[in-house]
Order: sequence, then C-alpha cells, then structure tokens
Amino acid sequence: MNASMLSYILFSCLLLSVQAEYCGVREIIRYAERLLDDSSVSCPCGQAAVSSCSCLPIPERGHELACFVDGTKHLLEINESSNPVITRLYWTFQALLDRNLCKRLAHGDQCQYKTKGNVKEFLKTILTTYQEINK
Repeated sequence: MNASMLSYILFSCLLLSVQAEYCGVREIIRYAERLLDDSSVSCPCGQAAVSSCSCLPIPERGHELACFVDGTKHLLEINESSNPVITRLYWTFQALLDRNLCKRLAHGDQCQYKTKGNVKEFLKTILTTYQEINK
C-alpha cells in the first residue's frame, strides 16, 4: 500500500467520523438568531385562541431534536407566508433526526416535554441547546 492510498483511507475515515456527529451547529445557530431578531412574538403561550401566541414544546434533555421537528413543523403550519428560514430549520432538524446524525440530541423520535413556551422561548431553547454543543 503506497502513501497516497494510506492518506486517502485516513482522510475518508476522518470525514466519516466528522459526518457521524454532524449536528448542523453553525447553521442552526444562525437560523435561530435570525428568527429571534425577526420575531416580535413575546406574548405568553397561555393565551389560547391567539394564533400568534403559539405554544411550542420546550424539550426535556435528550428529546431536543424530536421536539424541534414538532415545533418548527407547527410554525410552518400556522405561518401563512412560508418563511424560508423556518422551512430550512424544519428540514435540517428532520434530516438530523431521521439519519440519527447528532448523537448528543437524539435519544428517540418522540418529543417529550413538561412545559410549552411561545415562539421566542422555543427559539431561545434551540439557540441555547446548540450554543452548548458549540462550546
């Protein structure tokens, strides 16, 4: 086996190990920050029948991805004008969950939560979760 073949094999292994723990950290942080900047929704989620005060799941530890999928899907459904950033977030979370790429977050495909929050609280949960991974 020559040196170029060995370096190719090592490079391939490195790529696979990086891909196996892909969490989309930078892009998700960027999307969440952009949505938080755009979002004027700060009303409490307990105000039922007000569509802008959506109650979204604040996930329990280990169920973040499933809850992020559910929450962003709900945001897409209530958002009449389809927001491309929410769409990207939803599909990124769905791909991470389906492919089990982010081992730190996916412990099941069911969203488990004890509390719900408004859009801002939900987005802040996404942001802080991914900022912790980024440390």
